[in-house]
Amino acid sequence: MAIRPKPSIESMKEYVAGRNIEEVARSYGIAPRDVIKLASNENCLGPSPKAIAAVKKAAGTIHLYPSVDAIELKEALAAHYGLPVGNIVTGPGMDGVLETLLRVFLDKGDESVIPVPTFSYYENVTGFSSASPVFSMRKPDYSIDVEDILDKVNDRTKFIFITSPNNPTGNVTPVEDIERIAKAVKCLVFVDEAYIDFSDRPVLDLVKKFDNVIVGRTMSKAWGLAGLRIGYAFVPEWVLKQYMKAATPFAISRVSIAAALGALSDTEYYRKSIETVKKGRKYLAESLPFKALPSEANFILMDVAPLKSKFVADECMKRGVILRDCSPFRGMGDTFVRITVGTPAENKRLVNALKDIRGGA
Repeated sequence: MAIRPKPSIESMKEYVAGRNIEEVARSYGIAPRDVIKLASNENCLGPSPKAIAAVKKAAGTIHLYPSVDAIELKEALAAHYGLPVGNIVTGPGMDGVLETLLRVFLDKGDESVIPVPTFSYYENVTGFSSASPVFSMRKPDYSIDVEDILDKVNDRTKFIFITSPNNPTGNVTPVEDIERIAKAVKCLVFVDEAYIDFSDRPVLDLVKKFDNVIVGRTMSKAWGLAGLRIGYAFVPEWVLKQYMKAATPFAISRVSIAAALGALSDTEYYRKSIETVKKGRKYLAESLPFKALPSEANFILMDVAPLKSKFVADECMKRGVILRDCSPFRGMGDTFVRITVGTPAENKRLVNALKDIRGGA
């Protein structure tokens, strides 16, 4: 063809998502009802009943456009977190928030610094703007290397990505490290707190303290709304106007906004979701037949050495249990598997399957 994609897109690796229940059921001849998915860090309890009721109520209005900037959701988030509406932006999932932010601030020749291993989509979204990702290897305990990150910052650096708790390792970055970086650089520091609800160490106050710190959140995990793609971020006020220039209009549907408002109103269910994860996380850490790394997220990273992650993930799928093979994560190696914390019954089934696999191997 005479027409080709941008070089940054053509050379990019496709994002690798976890396999879904229907796909695994077809591949291994298992009834979908007998497959459990512990691969994508979804809420094992499902959505709040109040969110479901809100979706049903909103269904009759889907012929109408939603508010252009999801103002109802922004106002509810402002009340929930105690920050002004002017500090909040929304998008179709945190991925959508990132795409809009980088559409605003990244251009050809620019760079982003990404401590790896981490969420691989940062590399993709950087490439969408024809910018270049620059990688900083985490330390052996998967903490970020602050000195190495700062060494990689230059006049072309526009973004630094820090995920806390980190995906797929589950460890939290101390607020002191983030603060040190924010003080030392002129670029934006994006702190991805998709899993912070399962930890006790948020850094939201840094948005008030620095004009170059952005904190991203999502309703996909603790709030149980992954299928509706609702992301948001807390930004310095000067970012808001620029963000709205580049944001896709009507990006969050009426149904999604209604579900989010319903979920936010159900704090009892939210607390139950978090408590379920913390209890399940403790059970898995004590019961898995392979080495489990400490985690403050709703998942656990497991080292299956001397076995390979692909082998263990495939064997689990044969038994109707979907895990995440972490070998596609840059810098992760080929012996790590990520496990979403499930219900007590799902966790027990997983442990039994892994014991069977280890015994057979």
